[in-house]
Amino acid sequence: MKLAILTTLLAGASAFAPNSVGRSATQLAESKADLEALAVKCNPKVGFYDPLNLADKDFWGQGNEATIGWLRQSEIKHGRIAMFAFVGYIVQSNIHFPWAQTLAGAPHPSTDLVPEAQWDAVPVGAKWQIFAVISMLELWDECGGGGDLPHYTKGRKPGQYPPFTLFRDNVHFVLDLYDPFGMSKKMSEETKQKRLVAELNNGRLAQLGIFGFLAADKVEGSVPLLKGIAIPYAGDPMIPFEGQFSYLH
Repeated sequence: MKLAILTTLLAGASAFAPNSVGRSATQLAESKADLEALAVKCNPKVGFYDPLNLADKDFWGQGNEATIGWLRQSEIKHGRIAMFAFVGYIVQSNIHFPWAQTLAGAPHPSTDLVPEAQWDAVPVGAKWQIFAVISMLELWDECGGGGDLPHYTKGRKPGQYPPFTLFRDNVHFVLDLYDPFGMSKKMSEETKQKRLVAELNNGRLAQLGIFGFLAADKVEGSVPLLKGIAIPYAGDPMIPFEGQFSYLH
């Protein structure tokens, strides 16, 4: 079942990468009117849905356009992470990596364990390494790649991750996260627009999907579609260092 869901998701695989969208026809929305137009393209039946009126707010006194830029960046980032998590969950449920997980030779956790329990089995040192890399990527995004791009609340297209030009020129060679081989340079504006809509829709669907998996594993019967497939998990998926580290003690 999970493999079937994975196959369906991969049909829109192009949406997993950040969009190299031009500012003219395919820019991510910077005003409420732009959000409303984009919402219709993403889902004509639902349209623009903002029950909390966040698109009218002014966060941190930086203006409504900065607020919308922050909201758009947040949605796209969460969607991308959810897509990786969704696919990762399926891979971990079905594939056991044969190589050692640690320098000491410890193997990767067995697929007999639910993915949440597999994470619990990862050594705490490895978890800190993962979070350290994530933190550095977040910092690079926030500072616009050392000045290569403005902040996403101040004119940068939401979802556009900065290149590693400064790091590459001063530290050592590294490929950019998006399109490292420049294969999208000749992409048409129409294709960029389709990819933008696909990424947003796939990201939203993946957020529902990954939380469906987590809920099914934690609360038996909460997701009828996964009945008989989900493996009960006794831990807490919202505590990534459960039993290993705590701020409280």
